[in-house]
Amino acid sequence: MTHRVVVLGAGFAGLQLVQDLRGADCRITLIDQRNHHLFQPLLYQVATTLLATSEIAWPIRRVLRRRPDVTTLLARVTGIDRQARLVLLEEGAPVPFDTLVVATGARHAYFGHDAWEADAPGLKTLEDATTIRRRLLLAFERAELAEDPAERDANLTFAIIGGGPTGVELAGILADLAHRVLPREFRRIDTRTARIMLIEAGPRILPVFPPALSDYAAAALQRRGVQVLTGQPVTDLSARHVSIGDQAVPCRTVIWAAGVQASPAAAWLGATADRAGRVIVGPDLTLPDDPAILVLGDTAHVDQDGAPVPALAPAAKQQGRYGAALIRARLAGQPAPGPFRYRHGGNLATIGRNAAVIDFGRIRLTGRLAWWIWGIAHIYFLIGVRSRLAVAINWLWSFLSRQNSARLITQRETLRPPGGNAGAAAGVDGPGGTAMTRETPKHPNPATDPPRRNGQGEHEGVPHSPEEFDVMNPAKADKTPGGPQENQ
Repeated sequence: MTHRVVVLGAGFAGLQLVQDLRGADCRITLIDQRNHHLFQPLLYQVATTLLATSEIAWPIRRVLRRRPDVTTLLARVTGIDRQARLVLLEEGAPVPFDTLVVATGARHAYFGHDAWEADAPGLKTLEDATTIRRRLLLAFERAELAEDPAERDANLTFAIIGGGPTGVELAGILADLAHRVLPREFRRIDTRTARIMLIEAGPRILPVFPPALSDYAAAALQRRGVQVLTGQPVTDLSARHVSIGDQAVPCRTVIWAAGVQASPAAAWLGATADRAGRVIVGPDLTLPDDPAILVLGDTAHVDQDGAPVPALAPAAKQQGRYGAALIRARLAGQPAPGPFRYRHGGNLATIGRNAAVIDFGRIRLTGRLAWWIWGIAHIYFLIGVRSRLAVAINWLWSFLSRQNSARLITQRETLRPPGGNAGAAAGVDGPGGTAMTRETPKHPNPATDPPRRNGQGEHEGVPHSPEEFDVMNPAKADKTPGGPQENQ
């Protein structure tokens, strides 16, 4: 009987493992809740209008179209029956396995404040990116409409919570958008007056980088007009403000880049997990009590030299390669490879046009040279020649023209604009239309959970019909049915 390998998640780890099992004596079933593989390191560029979604995501079926040994299922996993060796799905029959690979990724974590997700979206999926992009662009549009100077200033205030690479990169490109791209396109506001706050609870931004590079990044952001606030945790936020310590700042757009939490894999498996929900695995990336189950990528906690392997894309890809080598050795009856060893290639972060930081250990770079190396490295890791060319051309066009190409507001806003009627804010029907109910959001898993829904049961981030493009009118928007998905 052919060995059955089931892989949960088509992220960096899962897809790498499937690709490295080409030609192995097994049948593979790849299960993911979404139909695409996503290049997450460039997701923030979709959120900030620089790239379109189709340039950093690829249909899984197309990527694996020449692999008759791989069956792809678009499904949501609800559990794992370890005794019966079955993966349980929300719809469809359970999927049997001989070897199970769990690589279901992670989602943003709000440190006990899950209700903040509605007003401060994180950045892990395409839906997150298009939601953030819409809110950024609508903020400038609402500022253009505002008659009250205080309301105009609040719409032109942006808060990014979390000073890691994602937060720094978002702040840098948002500053470029406000200062370089948009000024000539508005008549009633000066977009260069936008207040962009990067808020980090720790003592410095980019804490995984050496202090000198963190200092460079902070100075580069400040030169771009970003207000870098360190050592100041966020204590509260809503659709109308963000509180930093005991100071409430009127703000209409908040982005969360402060932390992640693993998928529910540990609960499915009944396995021990760390504080971030990652499954604690052995040196060979398998469960200590079940060698037939491998856990990879952001879902796994594996120690190396006294510290956990970082949750980075290169680490996930290396784990995928290791997992494939382990499965191949078992199928061939050969000795298993030695313990997994992560080879750290360095840390990179871009700060905006002509500015980046790179830490290769003994070699540390900043400025324009680091920016070019950062760009070349990211283009190299994209899938396919078409994507590499598309991203390179977009970046070149943006660099020469100082314009960003992905600035269409083609999706409806899922939050009622600030200043809507009181009934809507309370989640009840009012004169402004059917109100959206706000429930305390859970942390969905990108690989297994469906996209978040708003109070009308519609998918957040799904484009709607042309009649609904009047996004400034919530009464119209709330009553228009959803339309088909399309690339942005």
